[in-house]
Amino acid sequence: MFDVATAAVEAALSAGARYADARAMEQRSETMHARNGVVEKLDRAERAGVGVRALIGSSWGFHAVPDLTTAAAREAGVRAAAIARASGLAAGPSTELAPEPPSVGSWASECLEDPWSVSLAEKGDLLEGVTRTMLEHGADIAEAQERAWETRKWFVSSEGHRVDQHIRECGAAMSATAVGETETQRRSYPGIRGQYGTRGWELVRDLDLPENAARIAEEARALLSAPQCPGLDATDLILGSEQMALQIHESVGHAVELDRILGWEAAFAGTSWLDLAQLGSLRFGSDLMNVTADATLPGALGSFGYDDEGTPSHPVDIVRGGTWVGVLSGRDSATRIGRPSGGAVRAEAFDRIPMVRMTNVGLLPGENSLEEMIAATDAGILMDTNRSWSIDDRRLNFQFGCEIGWEIKGGRRGRMLRNPTYTGISPRFWGSMDMLGDRSEWTFWGTPNCGKGQPQQIGHTGHPAVPARFRGVRVGVRG
Repeated sequence: MFDVATAAVEAALSAGARYADARAMEQRSETMHARNGVVEKLDRAERAGVGVRALIGSSWGFHAVPDLTTAAAREAGVRAAAIARASGLAAGPSTELAPEPPSVGSWASECLEDPWSVSLAEKGDLLEGVTRTMLEHGADIAEAQERAWETRKWFVSSEGHRVDQHIRECGAAMSATAVGETETQRRSYPGIRGQYGTRGWELVRDLDLPENAARIAEEARALLSAPQCPGLDATDLILGSEQMALQIHESVGHAVELDRILGWEAAFAGTSWLDLAQLGSLRFGSDLMNVTADATLPGALGSFGYDDEGTPSHPVDIVRGGTWVGVLSGRDSATRIGRPSGGAVRAEAFDRIPMVRMTNVGLLPGENSLEEMIAATDAGILMDTNRSWSIDDRRLNFQFGCEIGWEIKGGRRGRMLRNPTYTGISPRFWGSMDMLGDRSEWTFWGTPNCGKGQPQQIGHTGHPAVPARFRGVRVGVRG
């Protein structure tokens, strides 16, 4: 495979590129879905090929072929250079790359039990079993799924990079839906998307879906008769770690992608409210807010050894003590602001051009437990498990809905609430955070469906999170 990638790079250079890189990739994926006691869907897919980037003047060219022969790779390199030359007809400033010492090495994610070694029969029995349990405990619709991915890639650049990686990922999810006369309610476990990571099938076993199936079905049924979340202009809000993961993803992760800040990604995903002139001085949140982008975290879904430019994974400070200090970047974007690459460039597959993507963008833990937050709250609402989200194209104004809420009075968790929602403005909301969960509650949530780019790419991102308390938050729907 290194020979294939090398052939593509050499052909691009011969065709006039001043820099070129290539990724030879083999990928396979599996999705199994069960509904109401029956496996209804099983998809397995495999794909392989080589993608080449060529840089001429101000412009990138990219070409990919689903063929891992050296002849096809050389043709792809020539075509990538031709596309770069044609793109350069629309003149722009020369594209430079942040300096990066050539990497030579291998990396593989930890995998104690290969997901592909677990039989389809065992997987099907698990999903069918938990959906039957949910039906027995009050669900009208019970669903469960497992997903697995395996990626092998070989990267070569004209600067001397030569790295290969073997990444295995998997996870599972389930949900119970209860149907009432005027509305439906759903409870999901372990979250709206489930839980996924760069681990083996041991991750799915650790989730223990059978142990939680009855509980979430009973909660979905109970939500139908629970009181509506009240509409309040300002109250204390405690968010569970799963909802915090999405809060981080939408209002921090996307906002700090440097291509969005520079306006390169405005067409599909929008831009960002952040101004580079304030990098290092802007108050993004309270003193408790410390956010990193760290692709080195073992088992997290956004972990890898090298990004798709060959940059070794490393932690990057994004927010430190409430101050915005860093961005998600690659070699071509980082050089625009005079910084080294953040190692955050990845592509979904061989036939997609690498772009800035989130790694493990997460909130570092604090010193309080969830129970301590509840005990310290005289009046407020606890919400968990995302149900809906809406945020503007600058990642500034947002509204989120959760599956379940609980009233807090006198430092005690009280009655269940249905349809809880909250709204805010990113820096004001993060500035109101005054309590943060400790390391014992730190969870590496995985998001396997982050969309970005045209044509769209689906990225796998991680979001380490803990419960947190926010003061003076608007919740519910006001009449």
